[in-house]
Amino acid sequence: MNDQRPDPDALLNRVQMEAAQEKRGKLKIFFGASPGVGKTYAMLEAARARKAEGLDVVVGLLETHGRKETAALLEGLEVLAPRELEYRGTHLKEFDIDAALGRKPGLLLVDELAHTNAEGSRHLKRWQDVQELLDLGVNVYSTLNVQHLESLNDIVAQVTGVIVRETLPDKVLETADEVELVDLPPDDLLKRLQEGKVYLPEAAQRAVQNFFKKGNLIALRELALRTTANRVGDQVQDYRRDKAITRTWATADRLLVCVSPSPSSANLVRAAHRMAKSLKAGWIALYVETPDQARLPAEARSRAVQHLRLAEQLGAETATLSGRDFAEEVMDYARERNVTKIFMGKPPRYSWRTLLRPSPVDRLLRVSGDIDVYATQGETADLREKRRTRAGAARKAFDWKGYGSALLTVAACTAVAWLLFPRVDLANLIMVYLLGILAVSYRQSLGPSTLASFLSVLVFDFFFVPPRFTFAVADTQYVFMFLVMLLVGLSISNLTVRLRGQERLSRLRERRTAALYSLSRELAGTWGTAELLGIAVRHISEVFESSVLAFLPDGDGRLQVQCGAVQDFNLTPKEMGVAHWAYDLGRMAGRGTDTLPGTEALYLPLLASGEPVGALGVKPDHPEKLLIPEQLHLLEAFAHQTALAVAADKLLQKQQRTQMQVEAERLRSSLLSSVSHDLRTPLAAITGSASSLLADGPNLDAVTRKDLLENIHDEAERLERLVSNLLEMTKLESGAVQLKKELHVPGEIIGSAIARVEDRLKERSLVTQIPPELPLVPMDALLVEQVLVNLLDNALKYTPEGSALEVSASARDGRLVVEVADRGPGVPAGDLLRLFDKFYRGPQDEKRSGAGLGLSICKGVVEIHGGTIEAQNRPGGGAVFRFTIPLETAKPD
Repeated sequence: MNDQRPDPDALLNRVQMEAAQEKRGKLKIFFGASPGVGKTYAMLEAARARKAEGLDVVVGLLETHGRKETAALLEGLEVLAPRELEYRGTHLKEFDIDAALGRKPGLLLVDELAHTNAEGSRHLKRWQDVQELLDLGVNVYSTLNVQHLESLNDIVAQVTGVIVRETLPDKVLETADEVELVDLPPDDLLKRLQEGKVYLPEAAQRAVQNFFKKGNLIALRELALRTTANRVGDQVQDYRRDKAITRTWATADRLLVCVSPSPSSANLVRAAHRMAKSLKAGWIALYVETPDQARLPAEARSRAVQHLRLAEQLGAETATLSGRDFAEEVMDYARERNVTKIFMGKPPRYSWRTLLRPSPVDRLLRVSGDIDVYATQGETADLREKRRTRAGAARKAFDWKGYGSALLTVAACTAVAWLLFPRVDLANLIMVYLLGILAVSYRQSLGPSTLASFLSVLVFDFFFVPPRFTFAVADTQYVFMFLVMLLVGLSISNLTVRLRGQERLSRLRERRTAALYSLSRELAGTWGTAELLGIAVRHISEVFESSVLAFLPDGDGRLQVQCGAVQDFNLTPKEMGVAHWAYDLGRMAGRGTDTLPGTEALYLPLLASGEPVGALGVKPDHPEKLLIPEQLHLLEAFAHQTALAVAADKLLQKQQRTQMQVEAERLRSSLLSSVSHDLRTPLAAITGSASSLLADGPNLDAVTRKDLLENIHDEAERLERLVSNLLEMTKLESGAVQLKKELHVPGEIIGSAIARVEDRLKERSLVTQIPPELPLVPMDALLVEQVLVNLLDNALKYTPEGSALEVSASARDGRLVVEVADRGPGVPAGDLLRLFDKFYRGPQDEKRSGAGLGLSICKGVVEIHGGTIEAQNRPGGGAVFRFTIPLETAKPD
């Protein structure tokens, strides 16, 4: 009897996940096919209903798009003030996440989940704002259109001709606690558009001619309905699994086809594919490896692998199970996957053996319950003739060794029983023969062990049962003894052979699992395509005793060797052609296959989500070991794991490139914004002062002319510092800075830096603490002096006039330590790590303008000296900037 109880570990994990979810906020998404279907309206109606129930409801951000009906629903709801940001001269209104967290209502409404936030926001995307709210326990309602799902981005572009830039990961929708589909027929949506209820009239006219074509709306509606239906299907599966429901719920058709080594199984797979296509249902191809299947010749088992591969090519999900009872394994798997229809081949004919041992179809029909079972013939006369030919060949391959072993074992048991006969009774002699039967069953197949069972009864009767040396029986009670002895012997034979088969399958599963686990564990801890392929090549070489090559396509789609034992391969144009064939068609080819078998190596495609990402070439040291079905199946599993790892790495690289592009764009915008402002300010001052001198120079008094000239001078110096910083940063990032290290006295460099800013110190107090015994330090004097000037300039900008500054130097732990300290307002704790980033600036006012490069330059200069730089807040107020330079021994240049 099967134990249908749920897995305790799975239940424990579920309970732990639910406990974590209880602390998290709930997300409900109002999901639609396109703008204008009424998502925001439906969200507001639901929110008002919750408010009527007494829940604290707040609108975080919501776009009415000028729709009067939507705006009317906002009345009576608390609306948070948006956060206003300036971007390229435009004032933008964004969701204020800090205000929302400070308010922390029972329910928060945040419209347009896929929106991209303006520069300067905490997160790049609005859905990331929502995730933070959820993590902190805030319940959220939001809206989303189907075209914003990342996985559907290319399909939407193909259908509508519009590339949607704002997308979010599918996981956001999949992990939402509730999704409500807001549906509207295309004709009704177009009517709303014409009535001006979606966009303003001019915008509506353009929309109808482009995105809002009826065909586009129908396709988008289908995508939205299918996405929602898939989510509901997953919820059904989760519920059945949680409640340990084994009965099939036929909410949607799902087919399962049972493949076997039989040649007719290929036709069965094709028939299942046709039915799945007609029903528009998912389908699974399943192979159950029983002990009987495991004893089949390698050729037959190889056909089963080929049938699974055929099913994959036709779009099926494939699975391989190992078990003792075929029907039991199939039904357990079918109920777990909520299968509604099972396809399998029926035997070509029934015989008297069927009465003693029902066929797999009969056993499956008896336990199928509410699952439909389709048994099809699908076997032609040619196939039956091939089967008879193979059966004749099998009869010729007689197991002489096994049957001979059975005869010798029975003879040995007889000899032992002959020696014991005078001293023990007949019942104990039977034990000797049963022991022999057990020995034969443990070492040989079912045929020899069955022969041993029959021979043992006959020999026991002939030599030891009176009248001896004849098969006649004097007492009918011995007939019962013979029958029991035969039944026990046959049972021992059958059970032992089955246990051996199960043991073999267990060892095979353990070896497969251990090998795959070892590969997966190492791949999971590695990044970089070259490193991943190197690990895969090494594992495959060791497990399969082969020389292995890994191929990846270049920019033109031509395969190039990435790593492997190139010296062991003769990569002729023929070999490369086979590798390309395997890559292009996504099928195994080369040695040991039916496709281009005349090559030295076997070539496998690296497939991830059905798309080829590369190929593997495997040249076995012992071809006969690699080309058995179990090894080929394991090799395909290795290739699949490798392909997934390579695909994931490529996706990560793509994300990193995208992120770099975003960061580059952000830096470019920051640079343009900062530089344009900071160049314009001194230039405007210089231009104004110069214009005054030119226009009214003779009429100005000496004091005014001097002030104007000083202003020109000061602003020119400010402009020179800005340009110098930009040039210095460019040199540092490009690696063009060449250090000119010489032994210098630290006090002299500090004095030179102070002298450069002396005219700006004015009434400030500057305290220096520089011990005279400081050692000479190897450094580039000009660069280190610039570091000190930038630190002093930064202190002068961000501290009140009249506050004191301190500069100190010391030698500690083999390093020169220099500190610049002030008594200003200090640095916000969250900004301490960002101070040295390019273009980062603290709280701004007119006096504190700058490009945000000074501290970044300090960091670059200190680091190329092998030192460190940091900032800390001081007790009692103020900040201290500290950098170190190693006191390494160096000879003057």
